[in-house]
Amino acid sequence: MQQLTALNLPPYPFQLKQEGDKLFIFDEVRRKNLVLTPEEWVRQHFIQFLINQKNYPKGLINIEGGLKVNELSKRSDILIYNSLGHKHLLVECKASSVKLTQKAFDQLARYNSTHKVKIIVLTNGLEHYCCEVDHDKKTYRFLHEVPEYSR
Repeated sequence: MQQLTALNLPPYPFQLKQEGDKLFIFDEVRRKNLVLTPEEWVRQHFIQFLINQKNYPKGLINIEGGLKVNELSKRSDILIYNSLGHKHLLVECKASSVKLTQKAFDQLARYNSTHKVKIIVLTNGLEHYCCEVDHDKKTYRFLHEVPEYSR
């Protein structure tokens, strides 16, 4: 079985399954097994963090949803809606081996130019950056932590 990196997130009792040389993780939001890549390891941890520590309802979480950025098809890692069905929080996940650089922030900003959410998060499982975006003023400010879910 491949070595799984310890992350700066609480541990969760994931359902892992080995098939041949591939390791799978059960995604309880999408209700299916996925090949466990380093980025998926971070994404699954962050999803559980949002559900279990920040009280975001599973039913409001969209994973790897499609979007268009400059006519190119892209996928956002985690997009959370509020109870009214409006986009609220966008998370971009990187593998723990990937440094969170300006390039990663720029990617998240490009995705948010389409989604226009209020809260954006960039994580590699070890470091997490959370910002509140003011689209009218075209500004953002860093938050100390991801906000709790509120209706």
